[in-house]
Amino acid sequence: MKKQILLFAFALTMTIGYAQKEKDVKLNKETNLIEATYYHDNGEVSQQGTFDLAGKLHGDWINYDETGQKVSEGSYNKGIRTGKWYFWADGKVKEVEFNNNVIASVVNKDATSGVVTKD
Repeated sequence: MKKQILLFAFALTMTIGYAQKEKDVKLNKETNLIEATYYHDNGEVSQQGTFDLAGKLHGDWINYDETGQKVSEGSYNKGIRTGKWYFWADGKVKEVEFNNNVIASVVNKDATSGVVTKD
């Protein structure tokens, strides 16, 4: 019986520990925003950003791949993408300008040389 209780306690501890790795969410009382960090299965950060109290994405958001490399970064205003967003892939950076959640322009850049092309 003691072994079963010990095994159950160990399993519960591992489950709680693993669940904490999936996401961290806390209220920042100074900004009145909910700060969230989500994790990939391997423990690397997947996303970081903030929500308003209504649960809408609000403020800066950064997304990472499973190796910890940044894949996108931008801002939301009450759930709507705003301003410049950056997307990294295959040594290139796409700079996407959003206007009221709609793509207004796209600029492609080579991440190493800085050569610019427009879509």
